[in-house]
Amino acid sequence: MSRSVSEQVIGATDGMWRISGALIATGLGALAMAAILGQGSARDVFLLVGSVLGFLLIGTAGARGWARWRRARDVASFRTMMLHDPEARWLSTASGDILHANPKAITLFGTLPDVPNMRLLFDQLLAGRGDVVSELLQDNCIHEFTEREFDLQNNILRVTVHPIERALFCWSMTTEKFRSDHGGEGELAQVPALSVKASGDILFMNKAARALLGEEKTHVSQVLRDALIDQADTRTVMTAGGERQCLVGAFDQVEGRRAIYLLPTEVPTVQKGVIQFDELPVALLKVRRDGRVEMANRAARRLIHMEIGSETNVGDLMEGLGRSIRDWLNEAATGHGSNHSEFLRLKRSDREVFVQVGLNRVIEGDTSSLIAVLSDATELKTLEAQFVQSQKMQAIGQLAGGVAHDFNNLLTAISGHCDLLLLRHDQGDPDFGDLVQINQNANRAAALVGQLLAFSRKQNLRPEVLDLRNTLSDLTHLLNRLVGERVSLILSNDPELPTIRADKRQLEQVLMNLVVNARDAMPGGGEIRILTEKLVLSTPLERDRVTVPKGEYVSVKVADDGTGIAPDKLQKVFEPFYTTKRTGEGTGLGLSTAYGIVKQTGGYIFVDSTIGIGTIFTLLFPIHEFSGSEVAAPQAERLEPNAYSAQKDGVVLLVEDEAPVRSFASRALRLRGFTVLEAGSGEEALDLLKNEAPVVDLFVTDVIMPGLDGPGWVRQARRDYPQTPVIFVSGYAEDSFSDDQSQIENSSFLPKPFSLSDLTKAVQEQVGLAQETLS
Repeated sequence: MSRSVSEQVIGATDGMWRISGALIATGLGALAMAAILGQGSARDVFLLVGSVLGFLLIGTAGARGWARWRRARDVASFRTMMLHDPEARWLSTASGDILHANPKAITLFGTLPDVPNMRLLFDQLLAGRGDVVSELLQDNCIHEFTEREFDLQNNILRVTVHPIERALFCWSMTTEKFRSDHGGEGELAQVPALSVKASGDILFMNKAARALLGEEKTHVSQVLRDALIDQADTRTVMTAGGERQCLVGAFDQVEGRRAIYLLPTEVPTVQKGVIQFDELPVALLKVRRDGRVEMANRAARRLIHMEIGSETNVGDLMEGLGRSIRDWLNEAATGHGSNHSEFLRLKRSDREVFVQVGLNRVIEGDTSSLIAVLSDATELKTLEAQFVQSQKMQAIGQLAGGVAHDFNNLLTAISGHCDLLLLRHDQGDPDFGDLVQINQNANRAAALVGQLLAFSRKQNLRPEVLDLRNTLSDLTHLLNRLVGERVSLILSNDPELPTIRADKRQLEQVLMNLVVNARDAMPGGGEIRILTEKLVLSTPLERDRVTVPKGEYVSVKVADDGTGIAPDKLQKVFEPFYTTKRTGEGTGLGLSTAYGIVKQTGGYIFVDSTIGIGTIFTLLFPIHEFSGSEVAAPQAERLEPNAYSAQKDGVVLLVEDEAPVRSFASRALRLRGFTVLEAGSGEEALDLLKNEAPVVDLFVTDVIMPGLDGPGWVRQARRDYPQTPVIFVSGYAEDSFSDDQSQIENSSFLPKPFSLSDLTKAVQEQVGLAQETLS
């Protein structure tokens, strides 16, 4: 600055010192006249006047000197305080005269001699905006604090005024690029835009908005006839030329403010050399009723990611409506119907993108066109597809459960009668080989049914306490033969691995499937690593839309160095019948089966893969709290068909609605020396017990039957036979009626399909236990 603060203050009071000098001269003259006159009334008058003027002069000079000192002190304090302030600040009088400007203000807006008053400064910055200083100071007197925003081409000028004691005012100015959360810097200044408070008060209008509206507006109600909305839509706007239809978009900003964009629907792409439609931060298409795209703004071109020419039709860009797109557009253009929003899929080649397209009718003279607002709905459609897939899997699971019940009955009859034939043929018989083939294929069919049930988690499991170190060691010999010579298998076990509770046979199937998939992913050979370890989760693990509770788990990882799985296919690998292999190389049931087995066991399965690097499948099983009295369940010994074990006498009531299964089961038990009473339904079994009152050592009953089911008739029979044990047989999983079974004491479960030896072994054990109890 060219003048010090003291010079400014002294210069501002020079006029007062001149007046004080005149008063001094007048007073001295009056006293001199009194001395000359000597005595008399005239002398007294001049003496009185001189004394009054002297006292007046002394008081006035003292008061003004004190005021000058206080103001100089305030200015000096302000100057010291604002010396290093990063914002431009000024100190002014109530009339706008500048007393001090800090270095930031001088750097941005000039030195004090060039800008002596705030009015001159605002005249330079806001030409034609009127007396801004008087307006702000008037507001300041009312509100004690005033903040206003003004448009400076591509910038916003934010001005604040704070009152200070003794009619001093502190001014602060900042500038920033005009922006919003939905657009870039500067570009949107060419689109009519407002910034409003939550109350609707308008804080800012850019030049384009003032040109459209014709004057400054103070509230949004002076602009929009209808209520403000949250998405882009056509609204009636009160412009300088009257009411006008505009596309209005409102977007949230910081501190509760909102940015409002106004786009007249009939404006061309370029007006006076300024691009308008192209810069609106909403994906927009202007479409004729025949489907031809007239305009597409930048956001739409970026979303569509396809070439849009003068002859491009909407049908060339998107698909999936289910009917003619032209009919849909024509219906919206003619004003028929109320809902013109649809979900469509873009015809992009790089990735799958879904959009929600809303159509807004625009009247242009004698014809009408459409403004299409596009919103990216890919995530929404992905979630919808996942829900549909889960519903599909549930439906397939229910279907598979029903099919499995009937199919297991057929397989039980086939394999059972085959076992009966094998009892009458030895290996030298010409028919023995054919019977063995029938038996083996029946077992393969049973395994296929198990796979269908596995992904729906309805297959029968026989859980037991397992030490995975022993299980994997036994399985490694088979796995080494499966992977071949070009692939090496490495097993690494945690030396202190806890036990888990699972079906050993099903778990081996999961591991074999993962190892075979890893082998197929490395056609040129490589390394498969199986790693087991104890995993402790101190906090829940969230991934792949699954939350694993905190606790202790056994982790099994199967890793390969194969080709990897593409990211878009990674979450589909567990879907039934989905496979990345070529036709004839995979059924698509392997991983879905593994998924179902792991989930039914109470575990979790995850997959991580990188193209060209490899894939890792991770299995998590809750550890089993092993008590000292608990021992691992032994493997069931399967009896050879021609092995004739010791017979036990006893009476068995066999209840089965499938005649072939009942025929096989009754013959098999009679061959073992049991007396068999047969019934085709629960009602028939109750009538037999009521009418004949036989002594029965064991009930063998199907679970699902027409009329009374197995648990239902057994409860009624227990009134007269309270100690009789029962064996439930079913093609469904045991869990499907475990609640009913748990209420029936002394009961066990035998899953279908069962062999002759499975049935006779289970019956002999139960009858033996019953006879031992009675004895």
